[in-house]
Formats: sequence, structure tokens, C-alpha cells
Amino acid sequence: MTIRWIPPVAVMLACVVLILSALGASAPQLSHRPTFYKDILPILQDHCQSCHRPGEIAPMPFVTYDEVKPWAASIRMAVESKSMPPWFADPRYGKFSNDPSLTPQQIATIGAWVDAGAPAGSPGDAPPAKKWTTAWNIPRPDKIVQMPAPVAIPAHGDVEYTYEIVPTGFTEDRWVQFTEIRPSSPQYVHHAVVYVRPPDSTWLRPAPVGVPFTASSFSDPKLRAEAHETTTDMLLVYAPGSEPDRWPEGMAKFIPAGSDLVFQMHYTANGKAGSDQTSVGMVFSRQPPKQRVLTLQLANHNFIIPPRTDDYRVDVRGTLPNDCTLLSFFPHMHLRGKAFEYNILHPDGTSEILLRVNHYHFHWQLSYRLAEPRFLKAGTKLQAVAWYDNTEDNPHNPDPNVEVRWGGQTYEEMMVGFFDVAVPANMDKEQFFVRH
Repeated sequence: MTIRWIPPVAVMLACVVLILSALGASAPQLSHRPTFYKDILPILQDHCQSCHRPGEIAPMPFVTYDEVKPWAASIRMAVESKSMPPWFADPRYGKFSNDPSLTPQQIATIGAWVDAGAPAGSPGDAPPAKKWTTAWNIPRPDKIVQMPAPVAIPAHGDVEYTYEIVPTGFTEDRWVQFTEIRPSSPQYVHHAVVYVRPPDSTWLRPAPVGVPFTASSFSDPKLRAEAHETTTDMLLVYAPGSEPDRWPEGMAKFIPAGSDLVFQMHYTANGKAGSDQTSVGMVFSRQPPKQRVLTLQLANHNFIIPPRTDDYRVDVRGTLPNDCTLLSFFPHMHLRGKAFEYNILHPDGTSEILLRVNHYHFHWQLSYRLAEPRFLKAGTKLQAVAWYDNTEDNPHNPDPNVEVRWGGQTYEEMMVGFFDVAVPANMDKEQFFVRH
């Protein structure tokens, strides 16, 4: 198969005691009694406040001492069990630049602070407040594109994929170095994809612009099919817990002048009706980059997960048609997803694990950005492997007594291994897939 593109949890007390005992036996020794302002606040700034600050996804902010102290014991438990900050990559395989994990020294510091009664210390010891862009986790956007019309979401039932086409109004080509998708009501968003539709693309041309529509709103079967599959490039993929795109200097995504952005929104009803009006923010490169970033994917649609089955394995393989530089991974499954792996399959029959996600979590769909990008030659064979738990032991499983197939709804399943590559700036996705 060739690579193609398509379109707080309880922890058992006994387990916690075992984890804390094991960590305590080998915890680093501290030379002083930690205080909030001197020792704890810097850790929170660097590892927690991206989510734990006003207006962000976490339910409580961790910015001031008064905000943090009531949660001190809970913070300790979360960091010692390594459930926070969330990170699911097996440390044996690969190094990743966006790994938020705490060091053993930092974990020990938090534990010692809690043991000491969570003292505040001197405010004069505090580091400068971290400067966050209001409402964004990227620098202040040069351009914000919002869906023109809000989408009404019912209280119950399945919600069909919803689209809105929005002209960028760009009169010149733009290179985008930072991108972030911000739903106005993230509690409804299963996922979102923003596609770049160049001015010469025929994709969904008969569809209305600036208003929501679904595939079933078309009488033409060809248009209905087009809504679910496209060869156009992705600007960004969003799912619960995912990060903005931040590309290094010299790399960026490309939006040609005159392009439209196509929002593909998958909403999930949660028992309360509401609406959403998602936006995407972009920061442009200050100079033309040397490399263009493309988002590709390995996907397998053809699987049936039997009822009451654990460790059900699904894989897909593909061959790179041209040289490229591998940058990052973003695995996507639904509620039965258990683990995910990306591999290189070498000609001698051996395989090399690039990333293994040991405990996939649908509500924390993370990207994994290589600390050192990896150059891959044309002909390199890649493999993505997913494992599923369709048993009653999976607390997220909607129903362990049914067989599960590919589908867009949360109670169905997907197997998609997104990955980002860098190619020469003058190469688009269509050219990349020309084999020489």
C-alpha cells in the first residue's frame, strides 16, 4: 500500500501506594526546603501553565500561590504517578522536543514541598511571570480566520461532519510558521481539520461559501464523496489535547494567494445543546523558508475488531516516493485505542521503532515532535501499527459486546498515523507523490 492522504480519572489506591513507595526509595535528595515562589512556580510555568491558566482547557489555573496551594497534594500525586503532565511515548524509543515530562529532581522537589506544608516563601524569589498571548498558545497571530457562521449542535444523537469554506483574502502567497485551531466550544469537538484549497483546485467548488454544510446536503454522489476524501494539503489537525503547530526557522506550511480554508468539523453531542464557531490563528514566516512542511498519513480502513477482544492489531505500510525530512507524529484512534507505533522497515527485514505510544488516550491526543529531525531517502518503507481493547476492562469502551469497524463516530474506530515531513520549498504534495 502506498502512503496517501485522506481526508480526572480515578487511580486505584494500591497502585498509587506502590508507585509512590518505589519513587520515594530512589528520590533525589534535596539540599534545602522548597518554597512555592523559588522552586515550584518555575516548574508550573514551564510544564503546566500552557493548560493551567485562565481561559485554557484545564479546569483550574496554577498561576498564583492561592490558586495552587489547595491542589498541592493532588499535584504531587499526579506528577509522582506521571499522569501529569500527559505524555505517553515509551522513553526507550526516540527523543522528542515537546516532551513535558518532569525530571526526577523536579518530582522530588514537589514532593518535598508538599511534605513541608506547601510553604509560599518570599515573593521576591519568583521568576518573571510567563508572558502568554491572550487566548492563544502561539505568538500573537498575524491572521485569524473564523468560521463565519456558528454551527448548532444538538443535545443528543450523531452529528455529521460539518464543513465551512472561508476565503483567506490573501493577495500574495503566505508561508505559515505557527498555526493553532481554537474551537469556541471545545467540549463538543471530536476533531477538526483545516484544509488549504488553492485557487486552481476543483475540490468542493459547487459547495456554498461561508455557511455550514454536510455531505448529505448534496444530491450529487460525487460531491458527497468529495467531502470525505481529498488530495489537498492540511494546514492543521486538531483533536482533544493536541498542540499547535510550531515549525523551526526555515520550515513552514504554504498557502497560495487566493486560497480558501476549508474547516472540517466533527462534533459529538454531550447531552446539552450548544454551538461552536472555530477559529484558526496563523503566524507568518518573516522570510521565505527553504523547506515546505507537508502533513501525510498512513491509514487502514479495512478492519473488524471482534467483540470482547484485547490487543487487536491493525497495521498499514507505505513507501516514501521522494526524499524528505521526518519531523513529527500524530496518531489518531477512538475510544478503544490502546497503543500505537511507527516503524521503519529496513531492507534486511529488521524494523526500527520511531515512536511507541504505550497508553493511547482519546482525550489527550498528543503530537510527538522529533528532537532531531530524521532524513529519509526515497524508497524508505514506513509502518504504522495500532492496538485496540474492545473488552470490559477498557473503561472508555462504549460497548464491548459489538464488533467495531472504521467510522467517523466516537463509538466506531479509526486507525490513522499522521506524520509531518519537510521537503524542498518548491515541491507541493502532488509533486512529492510523483515517483522517479
